[in-house]
Amino acid sequence: MRSDDIPAIRDLDLFRSMSEDSFHTLVQAAYLQGFPPQVDLITEGDPSDFLHVVVSGCVDLYAGWNGRETSMATVRPISTFILAATIRDAPYLMSARTLEKSRIVLIPSEDVRAAFDADGEFARAVVRELAQCYRYVIKAQKDLKLRSSLERLANFLLRQQRRAGGEARFDLPFDKRRLASFLGMTPENLSRAFKSLQNYGVGIEGAKVTIHDRADLENFARPSPLIDDPHS
Repeated sequence: MRSDDIPAIRDLDLFRSMSEDSFHTLVQAAYLQGFPPQVDLITEGDPSDFLHVVVSGCVDLYAGWNGRETSMATVRPISTFILAATIRDAPYLMSARTLEKSRIVLIPSEDVRAAFDADGEFARAVVRELAQCYRYVIKAQKDLKLRSSLERLANFLLRQQRRAGGEARFDLPFDKRRLASFLGMTPENLSRAFKSLQNYGVGIEGAKVTIHDRADLENFARPSPLIDDPHS
């Protein structure tokens, strides 16, 4: 690893409170690797040999069954994946691939588990992160099961607008085919949904989205902090 990458990793909530000795042991065992776009990093069902930290770039977490594939989450710097499999020494439940040129730190899972057993502050940080991941999964399930596809798209666009600083015009974070997969839709249904949202002040040109009337879109989407707020 490059020494200038260490402070950013140390500053992650997961590692911030652990002892200097424990962190040094993890860093000594870790290594940094660069990957081009569309490279598979882990495969669903394989042993969880490493905890991954995305230092730069972007990673898609996805899963497949019976010839079908769906996007589960997007991991951006600086954050980890997949912690639960590492702690449980269990197979990965998802696969991962780079969406763009990325730099990933790989920390051996056995060293992470050793630190979990030896360092109380690190163990508490792991529990907090796993609890947050659990809440994310519950919110995603509520979004998928309680909302129509049109409502899911509307709320997704409202969340993206907030991430873009509230600007009326912003870019989709990934291509429409992957967006459809993430929202549990077909590309054809996504196209129809964008057309339907024109009635609520949404414009789409390629990857550019314009929300002309946020109040009108919110009145239709009815966002909830118990689903849409990442901090709740």
